[in-house]
Amino acid sequence: MIAIVYPQFYGVGGIARYLDSFLSNLPPGHPQVYLITGDESRVARSYSGVEIIHIRFTSSRFNLFTWGLQVRNLLTSMYADGKIQWINLHFPPLIPGLFLPRHIPVVLTAHTTYLGMSGRFYETQHFESQWSKTSLTIKSWMERRIFGLTSKVITLTEQGRQEVLSYGFKGPITVIPNGADVKRFTPDANVKKDIDILFCGRIEFRKGSRPMVEICRQLIAKKPDIRIVIVGYGDDDVWVNDALKAHSENVLLTGKVPFSETIDFYNRSRVYVSTSYYEGLPGTCLEAMAMELPAVVWDFLFYRGLVIEGGTGYLAAPNDFSAMTDKVLNLLAHPDIATEMGKKGRALLESEYTWSKLARDVLAVFSKEDNP
Repeated sequence: MIAIVYPQFYGVGGIARYLDSFLSNLPPGHPQVYLITGDESRVARSYSGVEIIHIRFTSSRFNLFTWGLQVRNLLTSMYADGKIQWINLHFPPLIPGLFLPRHIPVVLTAHTTYLGMSGRFYETQHFESQWSKTSLTIKSWMERRIFGLTSKVITLTEQGRQEVLSYGFKGPITVIPNGADVKRFTPDANVKKDIDILFCGRIEFRKGSRPMVEICRQLIAKKPDIRIVIVGYGDDDVWVNDALKAHSENVLLTGKVPFSETIDFYNRSRVYVSTSYYEGLPGTCLEAMAMELPAVVWDFLFYRGLVIEGGTGYLAAPNDFSAMTDKVLNLLAHPDIATEMGKKGRALLESEYTWSKLARDVLAVFSKEDNP
């Protein structure tokens, strides 16, 4: 009996997609699950054995405080009534976690940390943090407080596990990757491949928005007829749009795209590329690989085991623009290699990253012997 706490379930963000996939793939006979979320952008959804509880929510820092207080009261009542045995908090955002009742066991799913999102986890600072030193100090205090309320942690990657350890957390940490719904993300061989390169994700500093532009410029210089599509939006939208304005014949920026429409872009594309410096475990890379696209990414720990050099794609040293450009162009010049990599990528997802498997792995963390 688990209460999942996350305020922004209805949306296109990575955690919302993670939860939707998890709930859609719960195995038969699973324990009762309650999803406590906000009602912003609410749409009709239902899952077997899951009760969705809505508490009024709007995207503001103040509302996160009031929402968190209401959730605290609800959780306390549900626990007293014997409806739940565990809380499963997903962060970020952090504020709701500050109000969790201390007497109810918590499994924290830490999708990212501010140590990682600010670039401070790496020995080399690859990007400028969007938060001030004072802001990061406050966020770090909030994270440590939440870890202090937590019994167990789930991270999505080994890098995530190392980040959590950096906060001094002493409890059990289980690495369970994000996944892709391979039933939903299935390639259609009848769709014409009219996009050479697909970038897909948030357009932000830590997601590599600036190096993405540089890679686009180098690809266009070496292959003037290349077709590139960038699916996403974010804080660096204006700069990226302005920087690529001169290349409108080669580059299409779609802006915000509904989750249901991304499959079409994957189907039409030949190669998935990401210049992201930081991820939990990138959902768009998983989706692209499920759609049999080879992936070309920077060589970071969070990609290890997923993007395998020469197997499911290529890795380039961070900021080695020449190497990444050449690897991308090699795949376009050798479609047979790209096709073989794409098939290997989907096979890997079907064996290790499918949600039908991962949902069971997540539930195992709430094992009977660990119940209060």
